[in-house]
Amino acid sequence: MAVRQTDRLAVAGKLAEILKYYEHLATVLVQYAGLNHLSFDPASSSKSLQFGSPSGACLSENPTENGSDPGKKRKRTNIPPDFDPALGMMTGIPPINPMMPGLGIVPPPIPPDMPAVKEIIHCKSCTLFPPNPHLPPPATRERPPGCKTVFVGGLPENATEQIIMEVFEQCGEVIAIRKSKKNFCHIRFAEEFMVDKALYLSGYRIRLGSSTDKKDTGRLHVDFAQARDDLYEWECKQRMLAREERHRRRLEEERFHPPSPPPVVHYSDHECSIVAEKLKDDTKFSEAVQTLLTWIERGEVNRRTANNFYSMIQSANSHIRRLVNEKAAHEKEMEEAKEKFKLALSGILVQFEQIVAVYHSASKQKAWDHFTKAQRKNISVWCKQAEPYNLFLIICIKRSLVSEPQEIRNIHNDELMGIRREEEMEMSDEEIEDPSEMKETEESALVSQVEALKEENDSLRWQLDAYRNEVELLKQEHGKASRDEDTTKEQQLKLLQQALQGMQQHLLKVQDEYKKREAELEKVKEDKLKIETLLETLKEQQSVANEEDKERDVTDGQGNESSVPRVCACSQEKECPVEKTMSNSPVKSEREALLVGIISTFLHVHPFGASIEYICSYLQRLDSKICTTEVEVLMTRLQTTFKQELSGVGASLEKKWKFCGFDGLKMT
Repeated sequence: MAVRQTDRLAVAGKLAEILKYYEHLATVLVQYAGLNHLSFDPASSSKSLQFGSPSGACLSENPTENGSDPGKKRKRTNIPPDFDPALGMMTGIPPINPMMPGLGIVPPPIPPDMPAVKEIIHCKSCTLFPPNPHLPPPATRERPPGCKTVFVGGLPENATEQIIMEVFEQCGEVIAIRKSKKNFCHIRFAEEFMVDKALYLSGYRIRLGSSTDKKDTGRLHVDFAQARDDLYEWECKQRMLAREERHRRRLEEERFHPPSPPPVVHYSDHECSIVAEKLKDDTKFSEAVQTLLTWIERGEVNRRTANNFYSMIQSANSHIRRLVNEKAAHEKEMEEAKEKFKLALSGILVQFEQIVAVYHSASKQKAWDHFTKAQRKNISVWCKQAEPYNLFLIICIKRSLVSEPQEIRNIHNDELMGIRREEEMEMSDEEIEDPSEMKETEESALVSQVEALKEENDSLRWQLDAYRNEVELLKQEHGKASRDEDTTKEQQLKLLQQALQGMQQHLLKVQDEYKKREAELEKVKEDKLKIETLLETLKEQQSVANEEDKERDVTDGQGNESSVPRVCACSQEKECPVEKTMSNSPVKSEREALLVGIISTFLHVHPFGASIEYICSYLQRLDSKICTTEVEVLMTRLQTTFKQELSGVGASLEKKWKFCGFDGLKMT
């Protein structure tokens, strides 16, 4: 880039010198030959100049293109002594040639406001003549990605690869030349920027040697060419750049990523003993706990290793007391630091209050009259400056002493009110005459108090907003967790409600039966009482009848003996059905009645029956003391309510219980 910049500067300087020379030449021609002014003004026109003719005249290299007649002779004008006709310019100024060493075949790009000037290029076996600068630039196709190959058309028929190499090797290193029989070829360069140099030659006329034969002349047309090799190399380069970019990004991401934790070793008895020792050490406790947690999450706990893991968990639990003690110690230190801070603030506040009291006592009439005006002014200024600091310290103490903010506020207000009353009571006549100063001091104090109260209010408001945000976040988190739990709980509650409704209905039925049986028992008890009274009366009658005649007593005794057994038999017959009903009832207690209700509702929900294990698993959720034998005995007793069926064949034979209470009601 530095070399190109210097080349640009050199070319710009040479072009400026050429323009100055032509301007000077025009003035000389006007003065010495009496010619009119040239139509071309180098200072105002932007058209390019044509020079470089070996005859020394200001002519184009291609007179036929400009429309001039080569057969006509032109008059030569007076030429200044420092003009060299062989070069067509002043002596001492070398012509600009792109083939000059240091410049290369293509000069650096010229600014758009400066006209581009192309020169004749001399080679060993050919000469290149520039195109007409007034013609538009040659058209080119769109540049393919990674283009290193150019198409060169308009070659002379007698041109060879050596001549083509001689012309284009000055643009850069040529890798290959593919020449066709139809006066064109493809040239592949080593780098992409060499293609731009080759495009500079587009439009040049080429002449082999000094021959003017048509087969030895031609007009070059240089354009971009699309080649597979160029595209493949460009794609490889793009892939390489993409890999480098990905590698760079990966390195940057790895740089900002947190370091990964060290890998946890696999469980073994040896490693278990090491971790157990580390758990006892306070310095290595965190590392050992992480290893223990990883082992438990991996599923290393089994019957063989359960004791080892229990011992490690127990040793981890032993650190809780240490952590609690450390927490208590830190809290104690924090409380001590708070107390020190409060004491320091209170001491500073006391000193500030003493200083303010000194200012106020100095402003009283006894001492104030003896001070000069300057001294009074300084004292009032100092008092104004000290009051805001005093208020600030009071606010700090309020915030630090959260438990007693109201007392401090009341104390401070009382002190301020007392100071103001003393000022009002002991105000001098001079101060009464000049109340504006006192008003200003009072206003400044009030303003400072208002500002301090505003700051305190803002801080409290911010704290309140922060607490509100925290409460809302906690509510949202609790609501999300409760929603999931509510859905499962609702389903469980529905099932439990259905089961409870069935149980309640069954319990109501059992209670009705129980009441009926209680009524029957009461009736039986009444019958017993009546029978007992009858027996007593009969005994009395028997004692009275014994006193009568023996014959009557014998006959009456026989009749009484026959009647008494009959009465006893009747009473026994009345008592036996009740006892039979009590002894023959299958449900013996209220607990069994509840079990019957729950089992009947469960089997009613399962119409195809259920095994005794399935029924017991359901009942054990309600009462863990229930066993399968108790349930099975109870169900076998209630054959009218439950029945057992066998399903399956062979090894898949299964016993299932079904609810048949409604069938029993129909049968009864």
